[in-house]
Amino acid sequence: MNRITLEPGKRGGRPCIRGLRITVYDVLSMLSSGMTQQEIQDDFPELTREDIQSVLAYAADREHQVYSLKAQ
Repeated sequence: MNRITLEPGKRGGRPCIRGLRITVYDVLSMLSSGMTQQEIQDDFPELTREDIQSVLAYAADREHQVYSLKAQ
């Protein structure tokens, strides 16, 4: 999860990957549109397999937190 960074002045403060200008949302959007991890890496060679896995872990954790808050 240390691959996901938050910087107030970058991409509107949205969570990005390793300080790059590629957001968690960007990668999730590409995956949900049907792109494979390899296709994303072909388009963005600065991303690693671990970066994409970190995006998925970050999204899962955020989803878990939302449901945990509703249950309390």
